[in-house]
Amino acid sequence: MDIGRIIGENLTGGDFVALTGELGAGKTCLTQGIAKGLGILEEYYVTSPTFTLINEYPGRVSLYHMDVYRLSGSRDLENMGYEEYFYGDGVVVIEWAEKVDDIIPAEALLINLEHCNGNKRKIRISCESSMSSIIRMLKKEGF
Repeated sequence: MDIGRIIGENLTGGDFVALTGELGAGKTCLTQGIAKGLGILEEYYVTSPTFTLINEYPGRVSLYHMDVYRLSGSRDLENMGYEEYFYGDGVVVIEWAEKVDDIIPAEALLINLEHCNGNKRKIRISCESSMSSIIRMLKKEGF
């Protein structure tokens, strides 16, 4: 949650976060932290949009939270006009991004979550230089 909050505090409109990791690895929890960092009020409880594909939340910057677990690939997104979200003014966070990796923007913040022992997770973050300030901020905070 804290890592997500720090990431969210440093995101701006047009940023894209691609989450990967096995079921239960913490993708939705990380997204909840990002929402908090974007100033989304707690009355908007952030849940995984597995059955609706996308949830929208208003905040300092709008959050477009997508879950593509049920899709077979990026072609399934074409009919819903995903480009408006991907290249709009809000922040996109997409769970199961590996299923649509062919359309993930090159400048996306890529985050992979893995289960470790118990409640511990291993989180790998990579990005193009445009979002490297987020990685520096996380290091400064001790993550």
